[in-house]
Amino acid sequence: MNATSVDEEFNPSVHVYEPHKAGLPPLRPYFRALWERRVFAAEMSRTGIRAANTNTFFGQIWLVINPLLLAAVYYLLTQIIAGGSTRQGAAATFAHLCGGLFVFYYFQGAVSTGAGSVVGGGKLLMNMAFPRMLLPLSALRTAFFRFLPTMFVYAVIHVVVGGPFGFVMLLAPVFLFLLTMFAAGMSMIFAALQVYFRDTASFLPYFMRIWLYLSPVLWFAEVAPEKFKPFLPFNPLTSLIGGWTDLLVRAKMPPLEMWIGGVIWAVAALAIGSLFFMSREREFAVRL
Repeated sequence: MNATSVDEEFNPSVHVYEPHKAGLPPLRPYFRALWERRVFAAEMSRTGIRAANTNTFFGQIWLVINPLLLAAVYYLLTQIIAGGSTRQGAAATFAHLCGGLFVFYYFQGAVSTGAGSVVGGGKLLMNMAFPRMLLPLSALRTAFFRFLPTMFVYAVIHVVVGGPFGFVMLLAPVFLFLLTMFAAGMSMIFAALQVYFRDTASFLPYFMRIWLYLSPVLWFAEVAPEKFKPFLPFNPLTSLIGGWTDLLVRAKMPPLEMWIGGVIWAVAALAIGSLFFMSREREFAVRL
């Protein structure tokens, strides 16, 4: 066999690796590719949901049991250990805890899972070409569908404790949408940071727990502890979760500053998070 025939039979691809220069990719083609591959992200999300808790007795029911147990623990702390209240007040407090904790648990799951999505998807990054933003967005979708069953549980709790009803409750999904935007931005920031600083995964649970205590989940925004009040305007969850619980739990229209604050925090986090993520994602394969 001569050299010419060998060359014709064996023609490997040649990969040229050049020094990387960070920067934003062309945005229109990037987002077009992101949209075209949405089915890929959805399938990754469905796989993650099916795989969760498959080896446990209760299986997917843990998606509801976990936040319910958390609500019970914090109810004990705030009501029994702290002195308690009337029966009606205790029921309202438990409903508020459930409504706040369910949505915070969704936010925490979206950010925590999204933060580890790039590092955890190392083999995909090395072997497939796709917009890396699909990874934290897929984690966000997973967290959202895990959150949905808790809303049916909360509806039952709201009815049992005799919570108020009103047409303003129909506006609660607006704050859920804003919280989702905020969670998407934060998950992209932490996902990029974790590529460079792997210790982010160790610090993030403590950061989220502190954020829980500083947010209107265990208390309503207007009755926040005095020591917390100076920091409330700087906490995005004051507006996002405060508006959610006002509408869902108390059927009360949130003040205008909560609406404005929620929109500003959501848009700013999504814009900053997505731009930061896209500007660094071409380095991810090298860093992993």
